Amino acid sequence: MIWNPSKETMSREQMRMIQSRRLVKLVKYVYTNVPFYRHKMQEASVDPGDIQNIDDIVKLPFTTKQDLRDNYPYGLQAAPMSEIVRVHASSGTTGKPTIVTYTRHDLEVWAECLSRALTAAGMGRGDTFSVAYGYGLFTGGLGAHYGVENIGAAVLPASTGGSEKHIRLLRDLKATGIAATPSYMLYLSEQMKKLGISRDELSLRAAVCGAEPYTENMRQEIQNRMGVKVFNIYGLSEIMGPGVSYECDEQHGSHISEDHFYPEIINPVTLERQPLGTEGELVFTTLTKAGLPLIRYRTRDISSLMPGTCPCGRTNVRMTPIVGRSDDMLVIRGINVFPSQIEDVILGLPQFEPFYLIVVNRVNHLDTLEVQAEVHKEYYNPKNGEMERLQKLLASKIQSVISIKADVKIMAPGSIERAQGKSSRVVDNRKLS
Repeated sequence: MIWNPSKETMSREQMRMIQSRRLVKLVKYVYTNVPFYRHKMQEASVDPGDIQNIDDIVKLPFTTKQDLRDNYPYGLQAAPMSEIVRVHASSGTTGKPTIVTYTRHDLEVWAECLSRALTAAGMGRGDTFSVAYGYGLFTGGLGAHYGVENIGAAVLPASTGGSEKHIRLLRDLKATGIAATPSYMLYLSEQMKKLGISRDELSLRAAVCGAEPYTENMRQEIQNRMGVKVFNIYGLSEIMGPGVSYECDEQHGSHISEDHFYPEIINPVTLERQPLGTEGELVFTTLTKAGLPLIRYRTRDISSLMPGTCPCGRTNVRMTPIVGRSDDMLVIRGINVFPSQIEDVILGLPQFEPFYLIVVNRVNHLDTLEVQAEVHKEYYNPKNGEMERLQKLLASKIQSVISIKADVKIMAPGSIERAQGKSSRVVDNRKLS
């Protein structure tokens, strides 16, 4: 099934015309309404009139997440606040979240993109679809929610947690689809086993999984355990949220809604554009976004754009699964976590030395975060309950910044290994297989 054949199966010539027209309009829009972009273009000696078609995009400067941080909270916003109807936020390295604003038009585009993804996964009217992404400032829950409603399916806003109740509802309501992180899908399968509920008791046909990287082996494990077909979905809050790209029934690359998000692959070192099929850093330009439009946004995700057509009939270009990042960000249970965020918390408390270790594991298919922090000798006294108090204090501070609960271990003075050269303070033991 295809949700919007006129946009998802158009010729490459038609797509190029739409992209060119929308880029010309976008550049004029941001030049007029966003001082940041006006200054960046002036520094690059680029005038809106220099942009005549989509090929001219290479004349435009890149945008980075640091630009969003430097212009916190609304410095890159193009629409007036009177037109903003939704605000989402993601983590930032300094404790300040990245603010993303949406106009009503933006939400309509988002629902359209999710409708394409859900339809590609076989969902439609008459289906009951459970959204097990987190609701709130994270874009996953609400993004998928409105997409489900837009295709006419019944949405079950399960969010995260309450797994036993969730499983029973999946069974009793005969839910046919679910959106969740792949690790949570495996966790649900284990909880089903404990409850004595087999996959044959469920009516699930499709699982739309994203928000964290996973391998083909993990996909197969989920499909075998849950009896569903797993469809990858990709997005990031700065660009829109989930639905920037999506897999079809072929499960071979994710189709990009490139009439809304123009993709490029660049060399992350030289910043030169790479040809189709070459691996590099994924860059997006939001061709139709009104609230927070971004030009040539560097995602830091490593992927490639696939040449050739897809047997499903869609002509939109496909991207390969994300194989890594060009920076040091950790993705834990779908949330972006920067080591520097945790460092800032530790260094902000006088009781701790500037020596710590971050350990990420995967236990029962769920990511765990452990923070080992060394206490200053003046505060180290394991006999009077002070260490327990410090453990709770640090755990609370970290969770308030990164929105994830960390298992904090208080370490004795001098117990964390010192590095002679460049220190390695992150140990990621996860195996995506």
